[in-house]
Amino acid sequence: MTDTLDREGARTRPAVPKRRRPRKTGKQTALGVARLLATLVILFFVLFPILWLALTAFKPEREVFTTSILFRPSLDNFRGIIGGANDLVHPMFNSIIIAVITTVISVPLALLAAYAFSRYRFPGAKSVLLGIVATQFIPGVAIALPFLTMFRDLGLLDTHLALIVTNLAIVVPYNTWLLKGFVDGLPIEVEEAARLDGCGQLMLLWRVITPLAAPGIFVSVVFAFLLSWNEFLFPTFLARADAITLPVSLMTLDQPDGVEWGQMAAAGLLVMVPMIILATLVRKHFTQGMTLGAVK
Repeated sequence: MTDTLDREGARTRPAVPKRRRPRKTGKQTALGVARLLATLVILFFVLFPILWLALTAFKPEREVFTTSILFRPSLDNFRGIIGGANDLVHPMFNSIIIAVITTVISVPLALLAAYAFSRYRFPGAKSVLLGIVATQFIPGVAIALPFLTMFRDLGLLDTHLALIVTNLAIVVPYNTWLLKGFVDGLPIEVEEAARLDGCGQLMLLWRVITPLAAPGIFVSVVFAFLLSWNEFLFPTFLARADAITLPVSLMTLDQPDGVEWGQMAAAGLLVMVPMIILATLVRKHFTQGMTLGAVK
């Protein structure tokens, strides 16, 4: 017998020797070091501009053009763009309003369209879907003038509505294509079971499809807000003063006597903050959504 008895009569098994991990060869070690160095180089090129932007935003005016990283932080640049001579509070609120409303409207519309293309068969469905995707390849400059003419005739220039409509024209097609990949991957048996239980179509979308497609919805929310928040071309054409957005208002810091680089850096940091906060809040769902086939 290979088993032995301990003092209390319990049966024990002979100890199994631990397996030693195979030692890495010189080639494997070199490859690991090369990967680490490549990762550090990539991180440097990605993070260094952001770090330098943050440093410049807090530098006093006399230190903006220096390369020093040791200085006494100052909030003068932020005071200049928040309540100061180059106040950007109004453009910032315009950007928030336009991006939030665009996101709230575009995601449900895109989900409904994605569900229709995924679950229903109708003549020309593939052509319509291809046409929706093809709109993403049209340069914004090509449709800026027609939008400008249309909104001028409607008296909607320099309004939030004009910018929301133009953002929807960009975001809804993109999110429709994005969410269709998620809906295609959902098991149709769950929907059939819900219908047998008496679930109507709207209730099915709300109670079944929305929870199952939650990772994809989070991804579409991030992209909708990102595209709307960073949009520069259409606000340049369609906004003058009342509806001017934060990215466009950065150009006002380029003045005849020179660029206010410190305030420009502070404003750039303000543009980045909402996206950093949003990415932090939904990073888990965003990663899950990207790996579940939202972008194939």
